[in-house]
Amino acid sequence: MMTIVDTESLIAAWRLILDGSEKPWVLFEHGTCVLLEEPDGDPAEQATGILREFGPVQVATSAGDFRVLELKNGEGWLVTSHHRDVVTFVGTDEPDDPSHLAVGMHGRSKRDQDGTELRVVHVEDVP
Repeated sequence: MMTIVDTESLIAAWRLILDGSEKPWVLFEHGTCVLLEEPDGDPAEQATGILREFGPVQVATSAGDFRVLELKNGEGWLVTSHHRDVVTFVGTDEPDDPSHLAVGMHGRSKRDQDGTELRVVHVEDVP
């Protein structure tokens, strides 16, 4: 089941998660964030290029891989991908099953949607 979390909640969650990172980041519609370790030019364009390449899921390849990290504040999970700077937020109210496998599959599906639709909803450009 795909749950779309409202944009303001996603932005607030990512600000909390990335507090003090000092790196620009770009948020996509379904909760995938691309952290720009080496910013170069327009952050939205750079992140879109990364997500276009590393967002879509291809089962039985590294693009299907993920890890699930539980947030300490109990407000959800981060689902990693095969690119170190592409991570998807999954809120506690999203998956029907809170097991790491179910959460990971849900986050991977959200990343796949973001990687194919490529809709930027927020850019946090750190000076």
